[in-house]
Amino acid sequence: MSIILTHAYYLSSDPKEHRIMKPYPPLGQLYLSGYLQEHNIENYVFDTTFSSLEDQLHFIASKKPDVIAIYANLMTKVDVIKLIYILKNEAKYGFPKIVLGGPDVTYNCENYLKAGAQYLVLGEGEETLLELYHAIINKTDIHQISGIAYLDKGDVIKTSARIKMKDLSALPLPNRSAINMQQYLDTWKNNHGKSSMTVSTQRGCPYTCKWCSTAVYGQSYRRRPASLVAQELVMLKKQYNPDTVWFVDDVFTVSHKWLKEFHDEVIKQDAIIPFECITRAERLNDDVLQQLKEAGCYRIWIGAESGSQKIVDAMDRRVKVETVREAIQKTNQLGIETGTFIMVGYPGEDEKDIAETIHHLKVANPTHFTITVAYPIKGTSLYTEIENDITIQPDWNTSTDRDIDFKRTYHRKFYDFAVRRIVNEVNYFKNQQNIIERYKLKFKSVASLVLMKYYKFK
Repeated sequence: MSIILTHAYYLSSDPKEHRIMKPYPPLGQLYLSGYLQEHNIENYVFDTTFSSLEDQLHFIASKKPDVIAIYANLMTKVDVIKLIYILKNEAKYGFPKIVLGGPDVTYNCENYLKAGAQYLVLGEGEETLLELYHAIINKTDIHQISGIAYLDKGDVIKTSARIKMKDLSALPLPNRSAINMQQYLDTWKNNHGKSSMTVSTQRGCPYTCKWCSTAVYGQSYRRRPASLVAQELVMLKKQYNPDTVWFVDDVFTVSHKWLKEFHDEVIKQDAIIPFECITRAERLNDDVLQQLKEAGCYRIWIGAESGSQKIVDAMDRRVKVETVREAIQKTNQLGIETGTFIMVGYPGEDEKDIAETIHHLKVANPTHFTITVAYPIKGTSLYTEIENDITIQPDWNTSTDRDIDFKRTYHRKFYDFAVRRIVNEVNYFKNQQNIIERYKLKFKSVASLVLMKYYKFK
């Protein structure tokens, strides 16, 4: 009796990420593995990141597990469906029971079940997967298991919602020994000069940003004790010696009380590893920034998504653009790198909003910024708002939510060129040294602006 935990992200088939080469391990599945292991359930993790579908299938055929649990998100959905089809139709894999979990399944239950999954884990997975595994192996009634979905005579049945874990100290550490962690460390080191690992300290997010999915952990806030996080960092230092750590939490400084405890514990336990994190501008102040720096923080990602207060308000971000700007500037002054996220093409965004975003990035001057065109994830408030204005709805089985388009202020191409305009104009502003490079950036910026004007009236 055994269970395989796997996913369907293959780095080699992702050209963009293959260029970036900053892969991270499937931390959620490692948490599941650790939890199952603690409850004496034999389990294997097949990490596909550096592998291929062929190798994955060979491994499954060699183990013939009773259950295979697959993580699905909007980026891997198409490959997950392909994997399910193969496992359902070829006897050499032993016809395992197929269980899916992850952020994409909650609001696509019928689609995933009709694609061949027998069971879906909705929300937090550890307790649900353990109970479901026992029921499958022992052929007992699954109807009383909270947090699952399945088909019964063609109808989707959802059981009562699983009550979220209140005490995260009860969670065992991720079973990092289940995969080849060294491959991740080496990939980072060889491509960027420093290795990096991921750590999670919290589950859930108490905020209400309309474009953000809370399908797994919900709109909540639960935190691991700071002393246990510090202990995990000590273990990582001894066992893996990473150069940096990425805290994957949505808002790392949401609790100033917890942060103070974390600061004290990492110093007391000699657990400091240089780290980066994400937070909100209004959860930063002088004391918090100083504590972060002393605890090893070298980079803070501060969300805003737009330099236009109109758009920020439309997103229900509940923050002032000026607050974000000041937080980035203060962080820079303290010698901590800054990053921010920008989203264009949000409903109602116009040319003036794009200009305000460019101004914002120039004045705030973050060390790094990433930019994307807004897309609606099913289950979010944004999706609900634009559902009646969808203009492109591709076939579900062969597309992702990124492929959905909706009626925007201007033509979709306007926002593609807006991305180029912002990137080139801001980098032109930042590059004060290389005159030739500045000329190239300015030319690209102006060219993008011309094309924006063209598509504005399409």
